[in-house]
Amino acid sequence: MTPEHGPKAPQSPPSPPSLVMTHSQTTTPSRTVARSAPPRHGRSVRVPPIDPATRLAFLGDGHDRSDRIEVTTRFLVRGGRPWLPVTGEVHYSRIPRDRWSEVLGHARAGGLDTVATYVFWQAHEPAPGDFRWDGDLDLRAFVELAAHHGLDVVVRIGPWAHGEARHGGFPDWLVDRGLPTRTDDPEYLDLVRAFYSQTIRQLDGLTHADGGPVVGAQIENELYDQPAHLATLRRTAEDLGLHLPLWTATGWGGAQLPGTLLPVYSAYADGFWEESSTGWPEFAAIHFRYSEVRDDLTVGADLREAFDQITVGGEVPASDRGMLPFVTCELGGGMHVAYHRRPLVGAQDVAALALVKIGSGSVWQGYYMYAGGTQRVGPHGTEQESQATGYPNDVPTRSYDFYAPVGEHGQVRPHHHLLRRQHLWLADEGAHLAAMATTVAGGSEDPAELRWSVRSDGRSGYLFLTTYQPPAHPVDAQPGVQVTVDLDGTEVTVPARPVDLPAGLSLVWPLRYALTPDLELRSATAQVLARLDDVVILAATDGVDVELVLDGAVEVGGAAVGQRTGGGVGADSTVVTLTEPPGPRCVVDLPGVCVLVLDDTSASRLYRLDVAGRDRLVLADAPVYAEDGALVVHTTGPETTVSLFPASGALAVAGGEGELSHLPAADERLAGGLWETWMLSVPGAGPHRLLTDLRPEAVAPRPERGGPMGRLSAPTDWSGAARVRVDVAAELVEGTDRALLRVDWTGDVGRAWVGDHLVSDHFWHGRVWDVDLTPWQEEIAVHGVVLELLPWVGETGVRVDPSVAPGGDGLEIRSVDVVRVPRTVLQARS
Repeated sequence: MTPEHGPKAPQSPPSPPSLVMTHSQTTTPSRTVARSAPPRHGRSVRVPPIDPATRLAFLGDGHDRSDRIEVTTRFLVRGGRPWLPVTGEVHYSRIPRDRWSEVLGHARAGGLDTVATYVFWQAHEPAPGDFRWDGDLDLRAFVELAAHHGLDVVVRIGPWAHGEARHGGFPDWLVDRGLPTRTDDPEYLDLVRAFYSQTIRQLDGLTHADGGPVVGAQIENELYDQPAHLATLRRTAEDLGLHLPLWTATGWGGAQLPGTLLPVYSAYADGFWEESSTGWPEFAAIHFRYSEVRDDLTVGADLREAFDQITVGGEVPASDRGMLPFVTCELGGGMHVAYHRRPLVGAQDVAALALVKIGSGSVWQGYYMYAGGTQRVGPHGTEQESQATGYPNDVPTRSYDFYAPVGEHGQVRPHHHLLRRQHLWLADEGAHLAAMATTVAGGSEDPAELRWSVRSDGRSGYLFLTTYQPPAHPVDAQPGVQVTVDLDGTEVTVPARPVDLPAGLSLVWPLRYALTPDLELRSATAQVLARLDDVVILAATDGVDVELVLDGAVEVGGAAVGQRTGGGVGADSTVVTLTEPPGPRCVVDLPGVCVLVLDDTSASRLYRLDVAGRDRLVLADAPVYAEDGALVVHTTGPETTVSLFPASGALAVAGGEGELSHLPAADERLAGGLWETWMLSVPGAGPHRLLTDLRPEAVAPRPERGGPMGRLSAPTDWSGAARVRVDVAAELVEGTDRALLRVDWTGDVGRAWVGDHLVSDHFWHGRVWDVDLTPWQEEIAVHGVVLELLPWVGETGVRVDPSVAPGGDGLEIRSVDVVRVPRTVLQARS
C-alpha cells in the first residue's frame, strides 16, 4: 500500500483529539431521527498528546539493513516504518512433517506474518547428550519452510516451556537429577548451555541478521520471580551466537522481568486450569471490554500455587511497563481441555477477544495456539502434562487440538476466517495503526453501557465498538448509538443517524480514511478489509445498515446513491447509502476508486494471495492457500467455487483431485463485476456415514483425585468401557489427501485404537471427535478402528459448558462418519 492511502499521517503535530459519545437509550427508530435524544450516560473524553516513540536500546538489530527491526517505547519498527506483527503458535514437533507445508500455508493465508514455536528440550535430548533433530524434530527444515511460505519465526527456546508438556518440556533424566532447575545453578546452566548450543546450531544462517526468517526468541515461560536468571539465559544464548532483534519473556501473572527482555502478555476467554467448581473465570470478562490493563493474573495461577512460586500482586507498576509497547503472545486461539474442566471457547469468542486487544492498544497480535497438534510419545511414554508428573491437571495423552483456527489434523475452523478479516486489515493498515494512540472511552464492567475506544494519530483513526461477550454471559444491545470524534479540529460524527447495535457484535469503523490522495472516507458503518489497486473492500455487519460519508461533494455511482448533507456529520459531506444488498456484486463507483461492500458471509470467504505472480483477491467456499503461485484447495464438499480478482487467465487443475469448469458471467452463482469464477467438482469429498444412533452399555470407573491440588484424575481403569469396532472401506481412505473419522458422541473419555496403536483420545466437551485415519490405511484394512468409550456420570463433578451439559448419565453415539478431504492444486495460465 502506498503511503498516501489509508488514514492520512498528520502534516504537523495535531492538537489532542477530543471524543464525545452520544448514546441514547430511547427506542426511537434510528432511521427517523437525525441525531439521538440527549444521552442518559453520554460522556466526553480527550485523547492525550501522543508520546514520542523512543528507541529501546536493549532490543533491535545491530545492523543497518533495509529491513532493520527496532523496538520503541510504543511500537515496533521494521524497515523504517511502524510494524504490527501477527504471530501464531505452531509446534513443529507435534505435527507430522509431511503436514508442515499445509499448516504453514494456511497460517500465511490466514494473514499471519510470523509463527512462534516451542523447542521442547525433552523431544530433542531424550537421553543425556543424545540430541535429535531429524524427522518431525527438524527445526531447521521447519524454519526454512516457514520462510518459503513468507513467514518469519520466533523460537521459544525455553529451556522450560510448559505448553502442557511432561515436566514442562524438561527431559525425565534432567528431572531425575534433582538439580535446582530454572535458576543460575552452575550444573543446571551447563546442561542448558549444551541444549542452547545445539538449538542455535540449527539456526545458523537463518537469523534476521543473516537475511533469514528468525526475528526473535522467547526465553523460558511463566517464570515469575527469577529476573536475574532470565537475564542469564538471554546472555547465554547471545554468547553462543544467537543474535536477534527481539527478545521476550512472558510478563503475565505480575512476573518480574529483567530490563533486557520485552514482556509479552496473554488473554484467554476461559481456562482449563481453573477449578471444576468455577464457572466463567472472574478475570476473563476484562478481555471482552477495552482496557489499559495488560496483565492477566489467572493464567498459570494453578502452577504458581502448586509449586509455591512467588508472584507479584496486581498489575506491574506503570513506571516499569508503561513505557513499553503492549505486546501479546498468547491470545487464546481456542482452549485446551483438562479432565476436570473442559471449556467450550467458540470462534466468535476468539475473534472478539482479538479485536478488543487491538482496540486496547496491542501492537503485536500473538495467538496460542494457531494450529493444533498431537502430543509426542517419548522413551517414557506419552509426553503430556499429568498429575503423575506433578502437575495439577490431567490432559489428553495424545490430542493437543486446542480448538485452534487450524486443528490437530488440518481442520480449518470458523475463527481462521474471522481472524483473517482482521489480519487483512492489519496487513494494509498496521503501519498506521501501530503508531496511533489509544483512548479507552467506554470500558465499563456494566453490561448495559456502551464499550468503545478510539485509536488515532490525531487526524485519522478507527472507532472500536463491542456488544460481545460469550453467549452465556451476554452484554446488552445498544440502541441509538452515535459517536462524535474531534480529530485535529474536525468533528467526525458516526453514523449520520443513530444506529441500533444488536448484542453480539465486535466492530471497528474507519475515521477519515483516505480512499485516494484526493478523496476521504470521513466515516463508515462498515469495516475495512483490504485494498488492491483501485479497489477498497469493506465488510458490512449483519443488523447494521451500511453508511459511507465522503468528504465534500462526490459523484456516486454503481450500487449506491449519494446525498449532500451537513450539520451533524460535518459541513460539505456526501452520505452514501446502498441500493442493493452487500455482497460480491455490491460495487460503489467513486472518482478514482471503487468500494466493494461485502456481506458478512462473503467477507469470511475473502483471501488476499499471491496467484500467478501477483497479489489477487480470492473468494473461496473452501479453505485455500497459495504456494509457488498456485492455489491449493482443501475441499470439504463435492463442489467449491473459487473467484479471482484481477482475473488470471485460464485456471487449470495442476495436481490432486477434481475437475474445474469456468462459470459464465451470466451464471447467477458468479460474483459479478470484479470477479472471474470457476467451479471445482470433487465427487466423494466430505462426509460418508458409517454408523448412527448407538447407545452402547458401559460402566464408569470410580472417580479418583490426584496431583498437588487434588483435582479429578483422568480414568486409568477401562475395564467397564464400551468397545465399538468401526469398519472402514478402503476406498474411503485411499486416494485422498486426508480421511478423518468423525465421531459425534456424548460421554466422558474416549480412546481410538488401530490394532495395538492408541492413535487418538478425547475428553468429551461438546464437540465432535476427529481421528486422522490417513497414516493407518494398511492397519485399518485389517483391524478397523476400535472406539473405547466411558460414559458420562454427572455426579463425578467434571465441568463442561452448561450449553452442552448432558441431561442425564450414559453414553451415546449419534453418528460416525469418514470425512474425505481432498487436496487440489489450481494453476493459473495466462
